[in-house]
Amino acid sequence: MTVTLLGPSEIRTLAARLDVTPTKKLGQNFVVDANTVRKIVHAARVTSDDRVVEVGPGLGSLTLAILETGATVTAVEIDHRLAAELPATARAHGVPDGALTVVDADALRVTELPGDPRVLVANLPYNVSVPVLLHFMETFPTIDRGVVMVQAEVGERLAAAPGSKVYGAPSAKAAWYGPWRLAGTVSRQVFWPVPNVDSVLVAFERDPEPRGTEAEREATFRIVDAAFQQRRKMLRQALSGVLGGSAAAASEVLERAGVEPTARGEALTIADFHRIARAL
Repeated sequence: MTVTLLGPSEIRTLAARLDVTPTKKLGQNFVVDANTVRKIVHAARVTSDDRVVEVGPGLGSLTLAILETGATVTAVEIDHRLAAELPATARAHGVPDGALTVVDADALRVTELPGDPRVLVANLPYNVSVPVLLHFMETFPTIDRGVVMVQAEVGERLAAAPGSKVYGAPSAKAAWYGPWRLAGTVSRQVFWPVPNVDSVLVAFERDPEPRGTEAEREATFRIVDAAFQQRRKMLRQALSGVLGGSAAAASEVLERAGVEPTARGEALTIADFHRIARAL
């Protein structure tokens, strides 16, 4: 049986039957365009051999497009009504038994997923997109690639390189796991309700080998946070609180790491931040 996708009228009918009104609090903007969800799945290179995790499936538009490839999907949904309805929607659209697992939970609190998913594909709520991505990259090392749809401003930060005006803590932390890049734009008109922000697709690939230990990651992220909390200050000042308590102590650690104490955080790569953490 062929998997079919949701159409705009069906999405509205389904939402009305469930008494679901998209809310800003949960960042709910449902995609109502079949071409868009297929575009996301294509960008993620999903095949029938893949085990995919989707965060925030909502009414199931993107979920069905992923399942259309023959892949298996674990969908994590915080809204109890939507989580309860998704299996029935999948069955009604031709999804075979066993292809979809729904986890009724807050994505930021999930620590176990069935099937060790390898691919992350999601339309992420704008208000929690970066925390969710970093949580999933940290918690599920089997995820080796993915494509997420996020607010344009967030996507540009995730994909930013050192020296860019939008390069910041999210950029550096995301780069800990591997390269991120912009993979396309998405029209506001494909959403219901229409959001007042633009959206982009961001693709990522996890590096084949971990960059460092968990302790090194935690130390590196503390240094990243300190550097960008005072991004206009030189590193010897911005990092004094985490590198010994004074600008002189910070300068000593920075020099040991091969980083110029008068540089600013926006000029450093994640490898630079990692060397500072190791120099401690």
